[in-house]
Amino acid sequence: MKFSEQWLREWVSPALSSEALADQITMAGLEVDGLDSVAAVFTGVVVAEVVAKQQHPDADKLNVCHVDDGSGEPVQVVCGAPNVAVGQKVPFARVGAVLPDDFTIRKAKLRGVESRGMICSASELGLEEETSPGILELPLEAPLGEDFRNWMKLDDSTIEVDLTPNRGDCLSLKGLAREVGVLNRLALSEPETSAQAPMHDDTFPVRVAAPERCPRYVGRVIHNVDVGARTPLWMAERLRRSGVRSIDPVVDITNYVMLELGQPMHAFDLANLHEAIDVRLAREGERLTLLDGQDIALNENTLVIADATRPLAIAGVMGGEYSGVSTATRDVFLEAAFFTPLAVAGQARSYGLHTDSSHRFERGVDPMLARQAIERATSLLLAITGGEPGPLSETASPDHLPSERRVHLRSARIEQCLNLALPGEEVVEILERLGMHVVVDGDAAWQVTVPSWRFDIAIEEDLIEELARIHGYNRLPTRRPAARLGLRADGESRLPQARLRRQMVARGYQEAISYSFVAPELQALLAPGVTAPRLANPISSDMAIMRASLFPGLVKALMHNLNRQQSRVRLFETGLVFRGELDALEQIPMLGGLVCGPRDPEGWAARRDNVDFFDLKGDLESLLAMGANADDWRFEPAEHPALHPGQTARLRYRGEAVGWIGALHPGVRAELGLKTDAFVFEVRLDAVTQGNLPAFTPLSRYPEVRRDLALVVAEGVPVQALLDTLREQAGEWLTDCCLFDVYQGPGVAEGLKSLALGLTWQHPSRTLNDDEINQLVDAIVAESRRRFDAELRG
Repeated sequence: MKFSEQWLREWVSPALSSEALADQITMAGLEVDGLDSVAAVFTGVVVAEVVAKQQHPDADKLNVCHVDDGSGEPVQVVCGAPNVAVGQKVPFARVGAVLPDDFTIRKAKLRGVESRGMICSASELGLEEETSPGILELPLEAPLGEDFRNWMKLDDSTIEVDLTPNRGDCLSLKGLAREVGVLNRLALSEPETSAQAPMHDDTFPVRVAAPERCPRYVGRVIHNVDVGARTPLWMAERLRRSGVRSIDPVVDITNYVMLELGQPMHAFDLANLHEAIDVRLAREGERLTLLDGQDIALNENTLVIADATRPLAIAGVMGGEYSGVSTATRDVFLEAAFFTPLAVAGQARSYGLHTDSSHRFERGVDPMLARQAIERATSLLLAITGGEPGPLSETASPDHLPSERRVHLRSARIEQCLNLALPGEEVVEILERLGMHVVVDGDAAWQVTVPSWRFDIAIEEDLIEELARIHGYNRLPTRRPAARLGLRADGESRLPQARLRRQMVARGYQEAISYSFVAPELQALLAPGVTAPRLANPISSDMAIMRASLFPGLVKALMHNLNRQQSRVRLFETGLVFRGELDALEQIPMLGGLVCGPRDPEGWAARRDNVDFFDLKGDLESLLAMGANADDWRFEPAEHPALHPGQTARLRYRGEAVGWIGALHPGVRAELGLKTDAFVFEVRLDAVTQGNLPAFTPLSRYPEVRRDLALVVAEGVPVQALLDTLREQAGEWLTDCCLFDVYQGPGVAEGLKSLALGLTWQHPSRTLNDDEINQLVDAIVAESRRRFDAELRG
């Protein structure tokens, strides 16, 4: 939320600089994101009046004007604005004035006519981001010759506050002023809001069919409103400094009251309402064209404001185009309601919307605020647009309004949580300054009644947090725990994640950190059949389910990069995946990786071919080898619905399935629109971080013995299975077993392959003889023949 510092200081003005005020607000738990000037720097601009205007003799679109800038003599200036007129008060830059971007005003001749100064538009003064079509018209009461910057109070700052969702009470100037007043022990100077005396008896009937979602609805009919009136400059400026665009006086007033008090409001064109207002759930097949022109189909769980013929607005979100105020409007029905947070939560996002109104109702609006807001808006309407107000009508369901909350607070619990014994007088003072009613309840305890605007206070710890905020987090004492805590054993055989990350970075990867929420469609494509919790109130439709795999986040990051011409992608990620329903949820730490594109970075000596399965497998094996337990890992052929058949392997650690590696399935790539191969892996992190302690093995002084075998086996026999058999039969003195050649071709029958294996033995205390080695080789050949039909190649 943005707000003007000057506007805030009209409510409460502590003796603090802008920076100190922003720091104080931040330390109170309302983080300030920015402190910016409300206008660009300029000098030499004054309030002037256009006293004469005539057509430029040589230019159809230029006018020669004379302005009175208070100096006593009219100044001639050439102006091209279409809206310049005699009698206007305007901002006038004299000769020598410096406008934003160091633009200096000098005497000039335009098409042969002298011009001494410039009549300015809002954009030329840095008051609008978009180029203004005409000059800025000032109120007629603007003081002639007054410095424009001083008169507009442009030496002001916009403070932008990033509120946590529980502090909806601060989504208004009143809420922020209340906080600043509490922090500085200052009373608020709140604008007086008195009840408006009715000038007629007209009301408009209201029915609330869903009182559990709308327990209070307040409305008022106002006749003979002049929608053509101009929004006062002071109001338009306050809206601008709060990030809201001025539209027309009726809409501007409802926005202004929302910013000032925190109560969203809406004004209907009374002529377009039929019979009665009906607050109900949408019906099947109903549609609504919103104020932004978007036509939507309403779902049956959406609370709407309707009349006897059609829906008029999505309750708490946005009004409809049909019943909105227009230039033809003469009578309005002004409404302010309390919608429960659960009634509005998620409704805006379900239609791809996010409005100031829904932002507030989702976090909680004071249920007692509607009448005050209507009265404030009515008084502003009468002052700006005129009109004749009717009596205030209210439809309420007390049984469904939030009940009064009382919280028991103990002094001992305060000291336990804050490590500080706050005096009872200070506890009562702080809570009462926060608007709470405090009654002593026994010895060193209080019964605290929570004000209606504080939805976030329900338990004792909430009150203690308030005491800590207002007393000052930086004033709380620091004390180390008194308990004697045993140190947790740090297993030396466990690899730290930092080492795994460094290894991946060393091999050319970059770490990705993706959301734990993913699109259900993407998850169903990359991790089909795996159950994961759905979010009840997702941030957006493409973040509606908890991830059951790291694949969706990595693939989404790949697509983001490819769409931005980054063809060589190397990413890895560590994080939790979530599997199962909430009552039996597994949260599993995983490590995942993805490669795509050229094997080497671009360069004159680089290889130009793309990565393949074995590039990724080699990178993964380098990680597995860091634990000194590479022999405990196996890659076995398997099938995964999202991975390419024939280029997929299941990872097993000591016999347990712990992950997958493979190429994305062509069908998956086609569904995602990927035109290049991509390879992914995912493995349980606890398996990768398990390792063996390094241990010293004495080097043998005796010679090695090596034998090479060429075994012919069926093409489908996994080499790993053959290697495991060789190690089983080769005895305890085998020091190395490697595959150094695979051959298929002349001399080897079709459907078979020749595997050339090198076996090395070495005894620690003597020289091995040929008979011993021959026995081992015979055992290897016999067992290979029995298990795999293997034959020695002649």
